[in-house]
Amino acid sequence: MLGHVSGKRSAVTCALKCGNACAQGVCNTSSNNYFRDVVSAEFSRRNMLGVSSAGVLALVFGGSAAASATSASGLSPAAKVASGAGSKLKFTGIDGVEATVDNVTVPKGYNWKPVIRWGDPLFADSAEFDPENQTPESQAGQFGYNNDYLDILEIPGTNGKRAVLFSNHEYTNEAIMFPPTMSASDVRRTAMAAHGLSVVELRRKGKGQPWEYVRGAKLNRRFLFDTEYELTGPAAGSKLLQTKADPTGRKVLGTQNNCAGGTTPWGTILSGEENFNQYFKVANPTAEQRRYGLTDPNPSRGWHLEETRFDTDLPEGKNEDNRFGWIVEVDPFDPTSTPRKHTALGRFKHEGANVTIAKSGHVVSYSGDDERFDYLYKFVSKGKYVEGDKKHNMTLLTEGDLFVASFTGNSPANQIDGAGVLPSDGAFDGVGHWIQLTKDGNSMVPGMEIDQVLVYTRLAADKMGATKMDRPEDVEVNPLTGKVYVACTNNTKRTAAQADEANPRANNKHGHIVELSETGDQASTEFSWNLLLVAGDPAVDESAYFGGYPADKVQPISCPDNVAFDSVGNLWISTDGQPGTIQRNDALYRVTLEGPERGKVEQFMAVPVDAETCGPVIDDQDGMVYVAVQHPGEDGSWEKQNSLFPDYLPAGTPSGKGGLPRPSVIQMYKGKTGF
Repeated sequence: MLGHVSGKRSAVTCALKCGNACAQGVCNTSSNNYFRDVVSAEFSRRNMLGVSSAGVLALVFGGSAAASATSASGLSPAAKVASGAGSKLKFTGIDGVEATVDNVTVPKGYNWKPVIRWGDPLFADSAEFDPENQTPESQAGQFGYNNDYLDILEIPGTNGKRAVLFSNHEYTNEAIMFPPTMSASDVRRTAMAAHGLSVVELRRKGKGQPWEYVRGAKLNRRFLFDTEYELTGPAAGSKLLQTKADPTGRKVLGTQNNCAGGTTPWGTILSGEENFNQYFKVANPTAEQRRYGLTDPNPSRGWHLEETRFDTDLPEGKNEDNRFGWIVEVDPFDPTSTPRKHTALGRFKHEGANVTIAKSGHVVSYSGDDERFDYLYKFVSKGKYVEGDKKHNMTLLTEGDLFVASFTGNSPANQIDGAGVLPSDGAFDGVGHWIQLTKDGNSMVPGMEIDQVLVYTRLAADKMGATKMDRPEDVEVNPLTGKVYVACTNNTKRTAAQADEANPRANNKHGHIVELSETGDQASTEFSWNLLLVAGDPAVDESAYFGGYPADKVQPISCPDNVAFDSVGNLWISTDGQPGTIQRNDALYRVTLEGPERGKVEQFMAVPVDAETCGPVIDDQDGMVYVAVQHPGEDGSWEKQNSLFPDYLPAGTPSGKGGLPRPSVIQMYKGKTGF
């Protein structure tokens, strides 16, 4: 990717995170229409406003009050969002930080410290972190590398003093992790052990105080490549999922390239398997494999040299690739539980999955397929949520209906020309509907059986005419208003001829945020949408748009990746790629969604050099903010590291832990409290 990187920070990221996806041909070669091709005169501005004004019916989010009700403060949800009432996170936004700064930057009056770092020992018998002498065995007992999705769940009955942390580990950067004297096989197997998932107990003195992790705690767990996962749903047992080692097609070893995720109202964690294609050797790819980006006859990670199941050209590897690309569900409160991969939610490059409860009681999960020109999906459960019945609720993702989104703009096609200029009605907006792919365990796609739809979901969506998007990544529901927010990170391959109203820019290196309002509750098949943000630096990019807020009064933002909400409904956005687009370190931003300041962007923090901001958790009532700092110093080498985050210890430190960066979960809080 050297010399070809656009809209990302580094060729290293492209090689390691997604296997140089942008250097490959576009996976989606379907002839699906773009928005500009299907704009219809029936979608007038007046009709659009009529759809929007229908509003969103009440929903339950983790047992919270209905969105349409008046809050205890006397404000409606929209008014509460606009006023910021109740939030304890008061700060003055910081300026953007130059991309060469190797430090975490926080607002005045705030501090930060790590919660846990790559290599920290999790169990009583775990080896101490020693970067000069890492082994597969030592890494298996330690916190993994490149933490991405993050959540911190209070342990019931502990008055905020104990919690459990979940994080997944997306990928590894062997060049800065291990000394060159390490054998190639040990490098591969240690890197394999650094993937997967971690569950870690935390403790602190009290609410509002920083956490520390508890080594040897009973809930601590590492999910590794010999961890068994159960396949659930209609495709479980399919011949497409059967392998030589697992002729039942129901048991998978391991999970890989886990990116974002979600936390269910019943207290489990969902994790999305994303760029799994890069781990498999594929000399003669099928059409189905090509659609998923499996085209490498000699993958650089070389995992097929350690485990033959990663060589799809061998009998041991047949169908093994079909067993990745799913949503994984983990119970962090049960260390003996078997994690599951839910086939009912479809197989693609899941950025994550986020669950809400519709007014009808059905569980609804949204998920983006993080690839250029791929799609936005929704799953609606067959069963209904029962408050307090965890055993029942853990069955809800095993049966239900899968949908993919089709969008339509409401502006004349000649006003959407790829320049990103607002159309004459003053907004990028329109309506859409959810195309049904499965119903009651049956396929709704002509010519495809149910297991084919779920294993080859991308091809099913191609057939049904879904709308091609600019890398839809994290998707979250605002718990106060019920509106859905989709982060489209970027797409530098979109041409002017392919621009449409929801993806209005050619060479879209900065990305945008889609705001979607379901017509009725979350189980609806119709919606309206608009673009909240068209990201960029307004000082140099005339197409940058901030929901109508004055562009000269916001901090520049580029490549939105993960999104989250605080308790009063403000949107928080973490970024992935700003060093390569606006030459600033990636960061975390707060965005006002309602009222006269809608679209106001304020920067809360910035991560150090070469790092990405992942998994934001906003506990504003506790005065705490958490992020996973991924791949700091990624452009360095073992001999010349590019970052010393988070310990900032020089090489040669007696502890042996200095001189290299360590991906970490960090916490930010006001004052100087601590242990």
